[in-house]
Amino acid sequence: MQGTSYPTHVELLDAQAHCRHLVSDGSVYAFLADHRRALFPDELVADLFPSGRGRPSVVADVVATVMVLQGLEGLSDRDACQQLACNIAWEVACGLALTDPGVHPSVLTLWRARLRASDRPERIFAVVRRVVHATGVLKGKTRRALDSTLLDDAVATQDTVTQLVAAIRRVRRLVPAAATLQLGAHDYNQPGKPACAWDDDQARERLVSGLVTDALAVLGEVKDVELDAAGAEAVGLLGVVAGQDVEPGERPGCFRIARKVAPDRVISVVDADSRHMHKSRASYRDGDKAHLAAEPETGLVTAARLTPANAGDGPTGLQLLSDELMRWRCWPTRPTAAARPARGCAQPGTARRSSRCRCGRRCPGGSPKTTSGSTWTSRR
Repeated sequence: MQGTSYPTHVELLDAQAHCRHLVSDGSVYAFLADHRRALFPDELVADLFPSGRGRPSVVADVVATVMVLQGLEGLSDRDACQQLACNIAWEVACGLALTDPGVHPSVLTLWRARLRASDRPERIFAVVRRVVHATGVLKGKTRRALDSTLLDDAVATQDTVTQLVAAIRRVRRLVPAAATLQLGAHDYNQPGKPACAWDDDQARERLVSGLVTDALAVLGEVKDVELDAAGAEAVGLLGVVAGQDVEPGERPGCFRIARKVAPDRVISVVDADSRHMHKSRASYRDGDKAHLAAEPETGLVTAARLTPANAGDGPTGLQLLSDELMRWRCWPTRPTAAARPARGCAQPGTARRSSRCRCGRRCPGGSPKTTSGSTWTSRR
């Protein structure tokens, strides 16, 4: 069940009551201490804990405050919880007692998992973004720095045989029509790889052919079946796995492992979004990629996105900036000829003269400024 915040309840050794004067008034810690409950009320996360039974969770304003400070200082879950237990500024910001041990790192993991599975996974980030715009701390600061980093996945990369067996087992578990289908390449009630003489090319080809044939039989059996969301996802993943690493063999109806790497290859059915990425010719990683857009002077993050590891930085960076690009002012151009109409809004890197815009107002003088590399400047 969800924990409830009680504004009138104050601990004897409350950090804010005893140490608020030690925290600078203009700091983020002081701002969170004064406005924490208004920013992150219990109603903000009510859908994450629908059950009214069980042990109450940590209150929303405390967890949200820890997540905000963790993001600002770039700390891991364990380091953030250590700061919460030992740092007076963190305790003041979260409204805890000086003797409060804080929370366990698994609490942050649980909350992130529930937020990620909810209809509004970025609600805490959205609140922070509204505060940034309402307070005007980024007023006139139009530069945005884009960066990305790779997040290693906890799952191991699976080979073709393992993925085929796991994907077929998952469809048979979620779709009753597939569970009754008789398959001959493997006993799919048993997890793991089938027995095979892996050093024998013919035996390996027979196994792969049998598994692909079973996969195609399952896909054909469920093609007209009405599926729920989980079943449809499992069937789609089976179709991807059955086609990404195999190719027709020399004989009709036979398949073999293709001697190539499929574009955007799924590396594990445990985490279908994880991808393979080369940082260099000699270094490669498996996992996801985190993209950030931030104001370089204050360090405030204005947008964030998680993508597969092989996603390009350029297109994702444009998506991060899309909300701010929509707030650009109109930069019309005076026509150079009678037949050439004035254009509406400028694109990055174009110099336009100021003139009266279609709405009847005069745009600010000058032209939008841009910087090279991954930093763009826009006027709002």
